[in-house]
Parts: sequence; structure tokens; C-alpha cells
Amino acid sequence: MRTDSQSISGLQLFSMMVLYVFGTALVIPVGFQSGQEVWLSILSALPAGLLLYLVFDGLHRQYPQQILSGYCRHIFGAPLGHALSLLYAVYFMYVSARNLREAGDLLVTSSYDVTPNFVMQTAMIVAVIYVLRKGLEVFYRLGQIYFFIFILIGAVANLLILFSGLIDLKNLEPLTGEGWRKILSSAYPSIFMFPFGEVVCFMTVFAHVNGRGAVRRSGILAMFVGGLLLSMTHALEISVLGENIYSRSTFPLLTTLRLVNIMDFIQRMDALVLLAMIIGVFFKMTMYGYAAMAIAADVFKVREPHRLAYPVSIVILFASIFSAWSFPEHNEEGLTDVHLLKPFFDLTIPVLLFVVHLLRRKWSKTYAARVQADQR
Repeated sequence: MRTDSQSISGLQLFSMMVLYVFGTALVIPVGFQSGQEVWLSILSALPAGLLLYLVFDGLHRQYPQQILSGYCRHIFGAPLGHALSLLYAVYFMYVSARNLREAGDLLVTSSYDVTPNFVMQTAMIVAVIYVLRKGLEVFYRLGQIYFFIFILIGAVANLLILFSGLIDLKNLEPLTGEGWRKILSSAYPSIFMFPFGEVVCFMTVFAHVNGRGAVRRSGILAMFVGGLLLSMTHALEISVLGENIYSRSTFPLLTTLRLVNIMDFIQRMDALVLLAMIIGVFFKMTMYGYAAMAIAADVFKVREPHRLAYPVSIVILFASIFSAWSFPEHNEEGLTDVHLLKPFFDLTIPVLLFVVHLLRRKWSKTYAARVQADQR
């Protein structure tokens, strides 16, 4: 259950979730196999992402004072619940480590080519430790501030691309050249799991959100806005780069902004896109770090989760370094993550939790009474 008295608002949840949905999905291409229709694949995956979020919200409504580990413990029982909770903590640290690795590789590739990756990742993890030590409220207030900065950067970047005359809508055609099967095969499970299924880690903060119904309203709106803006961003990248360059580019948004040239005066806006990318990745990997920290605190009965910021962050740092020896190998591991780990942790377990909860509430009076007591 929640181990402290910190609380966040619906607006803060909305801001953090939009930053989270963008996260690494803004940095790297998603749904490679759909070509120039990737933006349609994102829109196609969004409805299923919203339905999955309703499952997350449904669990929160049944156990409003509990976090994800509490759901596992109450629904599956203590032994299995604790085991699953520890697996979730490890999984969240692993995904956070992948995000950190992507951020480090982005910085080294774009601007810091002579700086060791370890130095870049250590600098970022120090910032993560600082934020996690300050607690959930500070983290989400910071996210609310950077959300508006992020939106401002996006608006400026889009205007620069527009005035540069780089957009060629013919690059988006034909919209469904190879049929909807290819679009949907890219949407499911790839884009459905990444980034929409990854919202599972927010089940560690729902108990801290103020206002009845704020979790559902803010979350649904955030996923809808995030999915729509993410689709528009990838459509913009493809319209500028074309399918061939977009698919081969390691960081297509960075490649797109490098082409900006207005009157030979405003050009090479690398810093702008790097700032937007780092904001998204930082908040996403920090959110994963907080989720792992909160679950570990709940399982091991640590009253103040921020005390675990150091050990969790150090594990994330070294996992990011030793997880892969190169960025291509890192991307190959990402395919396993999307097709194996994410469906299990982001979809299968939450749905099982919800189904088992409904069955136990119907057939067990003792369980139903305990659920009602927790809702008071």
C-alpha cells in the first residue's frame, strides 16, 4: 500500500503521463514494419491502449489505497503476490536501464562523440537520484513544469520545419498501400505495448492522486493527447525524411531537425530536439525508477521509499552499461522486450489480476468484505 502521505493532482498526473508516452517513443522509430503508415499504426493501437488503461483504473477503484504490489498481494495471495511484485520491481529497473542507455547513446551520437557513454549515463543517473530523493510530490511538480516547456519546444520545432518548406505530404502516400493488415501487425503488439502498455508503472502512483475519478479522467485524456501528438510527430518525420531514411535513421527526429534551414540563418536546431528528447527520456526512466522503488518499499516494509533511491539507481546504471555492448544489439534486445516481457508484465498480469478479482469478489464473501473495507 502507499507508504507515505504525499499526494499529486490530476493535472500533474496528466502532465507526467504525456511526457511518459512520448519518452523514448519520440527518440527512436516505432513500428518499423509499417513504413510510411507508422502514424496510422499508432492511432490504431491507441484504442486498445485506452481499454488497457481502464483495466488499470478498474483495479485502482477496487483498491484505492493500494499500489501495484498491493493488488498482487490481495488478489493472488501473499506468496505469489510478493514474488510477482519483486519481478515487477526487477522489470521496471530493467526498462529504466534501457531508457538510460538510449539517452546516453543519443547524446554520444549527436554531440558528445568523444565522451564515454558511462560518463553521460552517470550524469543522468545522478539527476535521477536527486529527484527520487526529493519524493513523489517534487517529482510530479517538476514534471508539470517541464510539460509546458516540452510543448513549447514542440510548437517551435514544428513551426521551424513548416517555414523551412521541408514537408512533402507525398512521402505519406499511399496511406494504406499494402492494406490494413500491415498497419495492424505493426500496431499489435509492437506499438500497443510500446508506449501504451508501459503505462502499467503508473499503478504505483494512483493511490496518491487527489480527487475521485481524477485517475480515470487525467489518464484517458493524457493517453489520447499523447498518442495523437506522437502520431503527428512521426507523420511529420516521414513527410520530411521519406520512408527510406526514416526507417534507416537511428534517431529520426534529430535527423529531421538537422535539415532545418531558414534563409541560411536559422539552421541545425540540434540543441532544440536534444532538449525535448532528454526531457521525455528523463521523466520516463525516472518514473520507472520510482515504480521499482515504491514496490520494493512496499514488499520490504520501508516506510520512506526515497531511502531506496541510491540502490535502485545504481542497479539501473550498471544494468544500462552491461545490458548490451552496442546500440544495434540494444535494439535487438528491444524486440524481445516488446514481444515477450512487455506482453507478460504490461498486459497478461494486469488482466489476470482484474479477472481473478472479479471471480473472487463474486464467489468469496470474505474477499468481497475485505475489498469493501479497503474502499472506505
